[in-house]
Amino acid sequence: MTQQPLRHLILVLGDQLDHQSQAFVGFEPGMDAVWMAEVQEEATYVWSHKLRLAYFFSAMRHFREELRARGKTVHYHALGPDPALDRGKSFGEILAQDVRRLQPQKLILVRPGDYRVLTALQQTAAAANIPLELRPDKHFLGSIQEFQDYAAGKRTLLLENFYRSRRRALGLLLDRQQQPVGGRWNFDQENRRTFGRQGPPAIPAPKGFAPDAITQEVLDLVQQRFSHHPGSLANFTLPVTAAQADEFLLDFIAKRLPLFGTYEDAMWTDQPFLYHSRLSAPLNLKLLNPRRAVQAALTAYEELEAPLNSVEGFVRQLVGWREFIRGIYWLQMPAYQDLNFFAHQADLPACFWDGNTAMHCFRQSLQFVLDHGYAHHIHRLMVLGLFALLYGVHPRKFHEWHLAMYVDAVDWVSLPNTLGMSQFGDGGLVGSKPYCASGNYIHRMSNFCSHCEFRPDKSVGADACPYTTLYWDFLDRHYERLKPNVRLAYQLKALATKRAQPGTMAAIRRQAEALRRSLP
Repeated sequence: MTQQPLRHLILVLGDQLDHQSQAFVGFEPGMDAVWMAEVQEEATYVWSHKLRLAYFFSAMRHFREELRARGKTVHYHALGPDPALDRGKSFGEILAQDVRRLQPQKLILVRPGDYRVLTALQQTAAAANIPLELRPDKHFLGSIQEFQDYAAGKRTLLLENFYRSRRRALGLLLDRQQQPVGGRWNFDQENRRTFGRQGPPAIPAPKGFAPDAITQEVLDLVQQRFSHHPGSLANFTLPVTAAQADEFLLDFIAKRLPLFGTYEDAMWTDQPFLYHSRLSAPLNLKLLNPRRAVQAALTAYEELEAPLNSVEGFVRQLVGWREFIRGIYWLQMPAYQDLNFFAHQADLPACFWDGNTAMHCFRQSLQFVLDHGYAHHIHRLMVLGLFALLYGVHPRKFHEWHLAMYVDAVDWVSLPNTLGMSQFGDGGLVGSKPYCASGNYIHRMSNFCSHCEFRPDKSVGADACPYTTLYWDFLDRHYERLKPNVRLAYQLKALATKRAQPGTMAAIRRQAEALRRSLP
């Protein structure tokens, strides 16, 4: 019996695990097949956290089995313990071999979340002289073209304006007059409470999923093949299927959403999750649809199970911020990845990989990352990212560290968040001002400073907080670049006061330089 020629080979990447994907539109069993690959290059392009590798591989393998159960043929390249047995090191190498072997008439691909991967697959298809059909990713709430149309002709792109436009377009949290429910678009001011000295109230433990046979096989593989990579595999509890992701969502809605908004920016010792959802990982692998997450939050509000400030804050993350940074990514790439507004050139200090530092806030935040491949947005932005900014780390290097260490990191979401928002490398495309602060901010939002040998109000001396020292040094070094930014007027006025005090800034500069020399 002659085998029927393969019509379409559907390429599915590790962050495209969506049964409703446009890649499967028109799929015909017997005529079409799916192609998936675990490859060395994607595992080592950045020095990936063990949990990040395990999460992607486990979710991919579960998706493979679901596809096969639905009658789809899947050609899957799995990594094994021995790298010498790999058929290739990159998507391009393995795909080129399979194109020659399978002889498909056309390749179909939903737009990847990484410009580099898109380019590599386009080049592979061109070299094989085979058509590549690129389809839109309709997982998102808006298209890339819609964002480009929105951005056209605008001198600046402000998240708040974009968020309001999307709320109107999608009809979310609006009254009958098409005005925002509660009379305001944004309840951010209500979402900055701290826990005070008493600490957080009792928080229900987040739902977790014990490793099944597929996940355990992956954990063993990662421990054997990638043993030198950072992080721990001890806390693998994230959802690896769409069904588990839905359970994960509903657990958050019921147990943590009600207080999520109120304590959204707060931090506390030995509390990595607090009221946060950790939904970014299943969302970014497409195991969870943002429409489902938004609707679950809206239902909780309508049924009086969650307050407006929490629901609006959650909706803003998905409808506003997540869509906004994806739009920025595809609007600005590939030039965006090379932007460096402050011309920072430093490498990451070693403590970013092992947490070995006397700074309690940094050590806590980094330990959360090592243990869970996760830390919530204030740890990322105002502890770890803040230190990189004040220290002078090259923004691209900070992005690559973030891409390596977080299980939810994909290039489209990591790059604008790190190079743009955190490091201000884009000069204001994502955020209207640098997120720079002294140790006093960390003191206000957490109990970290009470466990630390450094004092957040001191910039010079043996017990001076490194954040505070580097903060004044940062403002001083970049004064001319920062001066035009009206949102920094208060901070620069405080700098002028310090500059007027004889010897103060000279002492801060010496302490900052000594601090940099002390960090390997």
